[in-house]
Order: sequence, then C-alpha cells, then structure tokens
Amino acid sequence: MGDRALHAHSVNGAGVRHELAAHLRGSAALARRFGEVFGAGEAAAYLALVHDVGKGTCVWQEGLVRAEACNERVGVPHKSAGALLASRFVGRSFAALVDGHHGGLPDRNRVRDVLRALTTGGPEAVTAGEATAAVQQLVPEIVPATKVALPAWACRPGGGDGALMLEMLSRMLFSTLVDADFLDTAAHFADRAPSVRADADMEALRKRFEVRREGFVAGRSGGSVDGVREEIYQQVVAAGAGAPGMHVLHVPTGGGKTLASAGFALRHAAEHGLRRVVVAVPFISVTEQNAQVYREMLDPLEGEVGERVVLEHHSSADLDGGGAARWARLAAENWDAPVVVTTTVQLFQSLFDRLPSAMRKLHRLAGSVIVLDEVQALPDRLLAPILSALRSLVDHFGATVVFASATQPEFWSLRELAGTSRLEMVQDVEELFERLRRVEYVWRLEEGLTWDVLAGDILQEPERQVLAVVNTTVDAARLHRAVSEAVADDPGVGSAGGVEGGLLLVLHLSTRMTAGHRREVIAQVKKRLLEGLPTVVVSTSLIEAGVDLDFPCVYRAMAPAESLQQAAGRSNREGRRDRGRVVIVRPADGGAPQDKAYVAACDATGMFFGPDLSDPDDLAALTRYYQDRYSAQGSDGHAFGEPIQALRRNLDFPKVAEAFQMIETDHTTPVVYLRDSVDDADRERTRQDIDRLRRGLPCGPGALRRLQPHTASLPRHEAAAAVDAGLASPITGDLVEWLGHYDEHRGLDRDQPEDRHQYLV
Repeated sequence: MGDRALHAHSVNGAGVRHELAAHLRGSAALARRFGEVFGAGEAAAYLALVHDVGKGTCVWQEGLVRAEACNERVGVPHKSAGALLASRFVGRSFAALVDGHHGGLPDRNRVRDVLRALTTGGPEAVTAGEATAAVQQLVPEIVPATKVALPAWACRPGGGDGALMLEMLSRMLFSTLVDADFLDTAAHFADRAPSVRADADMEALRKRFEVRREGFVAGRSGGSVDGVREEIYQQVVAAGAGAPGMHVLHVPTGGGKTLASAGFALRHAAEHGLRRVVVAVPFISVTEQNAQVYREMLDPLEGEVGERVVLEHHSSADLDGGGAARWARLAAENWDAPVVVTTTVQLFQSLFDRLPSAMRKLHRLAGSVIVLDEVQALPDRLLAPILSALRSLVDHFGATVVFASATQPEFWSLRELAGTSRLEMVQDVEELFERLRRVEYVWRLEEGLTWDVLAGDILQEPERQVLAVVNTTVDAARLHRAVSEAVADDPGVGSAGGVEGGLLLVLHLSTRMTAGHRREVIAQVKKRLLEGLPTVVVSTSLIEAGVDLDFPCVYRAMAPAESLQQAAGRSNREGRRDRGRVVIVRPADGGAPQDKAYVAACDATGMFFGPDLSDPDDLAALTRYYQDRYSAQGSDGHAFGEPIQALRRNLDFPKVAEAFQMIETDHTTPVVYLRDSVDDADRERTRQDIDRLRRGLPCGPGALRRLQPHTASLPRHEAAAAVDAGLASPITGDLVEWLGHYDEHRGLDRDQPEDRHQYLV
C-alpha cells in the first residue's frame, strides 16, 4: 500500500476519516489507563493497539470507501491479524479478546482454529501478514522486541486456581479493550476528544455525605432504635479505615444498613484511593429506594453547581432524553460515575456475559468498593461462580466487597471462600441483635388452617394494621380474596379496594400486578401507616427486602429462615412499641417453590426453628441452618454452580454466558398491560413501542425500559395458555401483551371467575 494513509472508520460530521494509527494509539492510551488500575496497563494497551490491525489490508481499505458511499458495513473480516499478534506477544489465550472484540468472547476451540489457519500459510495467513506489514510501517510498536508483561500474580504457578484467574483476567482485559474501542470510535464521530471522567475526590464526597447525613438524622422521628442505629453507623464507618478485603455488615433489619454501608464505602474509598462505589441490590424497588438515598446525600442540590455523582442503572431506570438523563444513559454504558446503584442481576449477568456491550463496564469494578445488599437473596445454584469471581476481584483487582444483610449466609463454609479473611464491620453482633429485638414470634403450624380461617384471624388483630406474606402469587390472590370477602360480609369494617378514609382497607401486592401498579400500592400503604389508618396488606415476599414499612403485626407463611426474619423486619421497625407480633402459619392449601435449594432451605428451617426450637433471629441457630442447608445440597459443588466453574476453566465464554442466569427465565414470562389509569401521552408512546417491537424495527433499550412500569409476570405455562386462548398476544421474544381481564386490585388473577379465565382450569 506504500505510503497511502490507512483509515479505521468512515468520515464523521466534519468530513474527516478516522486514521487507523490514531485509532490504535488512542484506544491503547485509554486501555492502558483502565488496565493500570489492576496492574495490567501494558497488556491492556497492547491488545487495544493491535485489535484493528486487520484493517490494514487493501481489500478492507477499499471496502471502507465503498461502504462509506453506500452507508453500509465494510463486510470484510479484520480481526485475525490482531489475534495472531496478541497470541505471539501476550499469550495464546488472549487472542480470544481481539477475535471477539465485536461479536463477543469465543470459546477455546474457535481461537485454536483461528490461530491454526493463521500459521499454516493459507489465505488467512497471507492476509494477516499483509495487514501487519502495512500497519507496522505506521505503528511499529505493534511488533515489540519482547513479550508484553502481564501482572505478576498471573505469572505465578500455583497461586490458587490458575485457570479461573486467567479467565477473570481475560474478562477484565476484554473490558478495557472494548470500552477503549467504543470511546475512541465515539469520539471520532463526535469530532472531539474521548470523554473519560476524572477520578472522583472521594474524600470530598465523604465529607459531603457526612454533613447531609447529620441533617437527615437530626430530622428523624427519634424512635427508640435511633440511638442504636447511630452506634452501628459509627462502628461501620470506623471499619472503613481497615484493610481492603471481604467485609461483612451484619445488623438486624431496621438497623440503618443503607446509610452505614454508604458511610463505610466512602471512607474506605477515600482511605485507600479507590475510584468508585458500586451498590448492588436484588430487587428494583430497593435499588430505586437506595439510589434516592445516595442522590440526596451526594448529588448537587438544586441550584448547586457540580457534576452528578450517582448513576442508577437497572432495567427501569430512566436513561433516555436530554440533560441529566443523557448523562445517565452515557454513563450506564461503562459505569463511568463515582457511585453506581444497580441490581445484582445487572452486576453478575454482566460479569459472566460475553458480549462487548455488557462487558465494557467490568473494568470499573477494579479498585472499587462493591456493596452487595441483601446477600441472602443470592441464588444457591450460582454461589460457586459468584463467590469465586468476588474473591478474584478482591485478591487481584484491588476491590473491596461488602456482604450486607440481616441474615448473613455462611458463605465461608463454602470452598470458594476457604482461607479468606472474614472482616466483621460490627462487633458483638449477638448483643446487637438482642438490643434490637423488637418482635415476638407466635408459631401456628397446626394442620388444616384454611384461607378463610386465616382471613378471620387477621381481621381480629386489635391494632388493625396487618401485613400477611405468603409464598406464591396464587396464594396472595386467594388470601386477599378471602380477607376482602370477610370484609364485604361486614360493611362497617372496611373496603376491599381503594376507598380512602377510616375504614379498613385491604390491599394486595405481587408480581402479577404491573410494576407501576405495585409502586402505587406501596406508596398508598406507607401513607396509611403514617396516618394510623386500618390497613391489611396481602403480599408475596417482594415486600420483605428493603421496603421500609412498619406494621404492628405480620403474618408469614412458613418459609426459609431468612424469609421469616426478613418479614419480621416489617414489624415494629422503628421500635415504637414494646414488641411487634410475627405470626408464623402453615396454610393448608399454601404453595411453595419446588426447586432443590428451596426445599433444602425449608427442610433445614424445620430442623432449627419453630415452637420449642429457636426463633429466626437466633444467630447460632442461623449458622447451623445455613450449614445444614448447604450440605443437604451436596458437597461436590454441583448445586452451587460448579459446572459453570468447569466451563470457566475451559475458557468457554459462550457456554458460561448461556449457563449463568440470575433469573430463571424458563419459569416466568413478562406480560405488558396498560391499565385504565395510564395517561394518554404515556399510553400512546407505549403503544408505539409495542408496535415497533412487534414489527422488529430498531428500538434500542429505551423501549423495553419504558414498558417496564406496565409489565407484570406470569408462570410460563399460564402465559402460553393465554396466548393460545387469544387472551394474550406475542410482542417480541417471550414478551407478550395481555388482552384479557386485569383485576384492579390483584392484577392477573388466575382464579378470577369470569368466563374468559376458564382456559386456566
């Protein structure tokens, strides 16, 4: 090609093509910056430097000119030359990163076949040689004099599970590569320098947080638990000066966990030069709640000048539009924000994905404080890969992990954490639980307890504010109907629906209601509790984790011990009474999940908790419970996701991504329904989104986010039956639109007596 210029991308708005040398060096500079955080700056820079070397061939350059004229893709492969260079100068396994920088990380066999074709003198080898020779004239450093250095720990034999360390290093280096590539390419088309936010001043954020928290605490109600919360907070923040590692925040429900973990994270980051705080929570409702707390404590106040600090990133977060929303959308692509509040699904699905769009954010976990709230909700079936990955992030990538929960699982009894230090953030946890004991447990496990009897008992509770938590959505609908019918039989008692006032109101919460509907009910419940109005709420377990409600009495269907304790956290939460009441019941017709982990948890619960046994806040019994629960599922690790670990050791990235599913999508189907209360503008926009999705038109993630408030879920078999009966219509993938009846209180109630529901019988 002589001295002809080589280009990486077509013309931008200023009419300028992206020079290949500039793109390679620009991407390398960004990747080096990202990789230096975990001691792999040189390797990260080199992989980015060679990722597009294959664009140096005549056929690719000519294809770029044609594509530019027709506004089409070049359509000429360009990854092989860089993959071969990566294999030669970094290591054979790292060729996968260059080979997958567009389509996703491949498996080991794919890399082997690519490299074999490049070393046997065939057409691929000739093309790769041509590209390398052409680019080397402009960027001679693509062929270094020696091999590229890797982190020292990656080169030490016998340093733990070497195959898993290599796999995690590959993921993190891939993240630096694809993020650098995205950023440098976007900068070209925007005709500006790449946009990377400077590291936040964590000490300044810590001071801002402390000032605002003091104002918040001063304005609290002054309940009896406030003094204990302050003691907890001071202990936890003091622990922030301790060494990085795996920290455990074990405090009772209502102990101020959100503020305490935030105070710890900010001090720890300031003390140790860490770059950001990532908070992950199992449920979107809790994520929204926690994100609001962080925003109030850290973001600029109205009228203040300054950059936004807190990024809320999950499926229903509003990331579209202009201004602050545009910043959120851009930051969500690679978590370029000082504080990220997300879901555990988003965090771990990204960590074990293989696609560039999901993985480009991963390098931001290096040198970060990762707060895992409500860790008892992590699924047993995935604990091996999750705990192994977290250990790698702590041991080799400069992260600190916080396990936060009122019900701490015994993770250290599993081999993935064997030999690691468990750093307790609160001293004398047993004494703390005793001081914050705010409920008494009443065990009613007799046989033959019908929904009607249970409804009558609930309505006899003297304080007239009762939460009843059951195990399935069907059970929630049936108990809600039983309580509602009992109320209807006595018109002077109250209402089964939305009648405000002094009469008792019976409300329902489950995933058969749309997300927007659930949020409205939770807001209504909070308002009525504050006003002292008589209220009965029948809910599934979605209300148990992080939803700040305070009932004098809670009924809980028998369930695993951590669920019983979480439900108890909704009773007498503020300590305004001597004791709240938690009534544990066993409904005769009650359902429950039947997966192996849930059955093992229920069996272990029955061994340690109940009348004449322990209560669920007995910490010694909880320890034995978790140990028995884990051992009951087998000691070979299969139940905890060991097959995924085997795939990781084999560098089979596609199969890992397929096998690692935080949400078992085989069991449920998302169902869209537009309630009558949806305003006209929202209805029109949502109908347009549904139409575009049905027609397969480009929508981006914004359409699915906008549908989220209007989405409920159904068991897959029910959704399929509804489609067959004409009561639901497919939209895209497994997403369907509901065309049948939607109960104004219970949502998609399968027991609704209308003829249109008889397809379920």
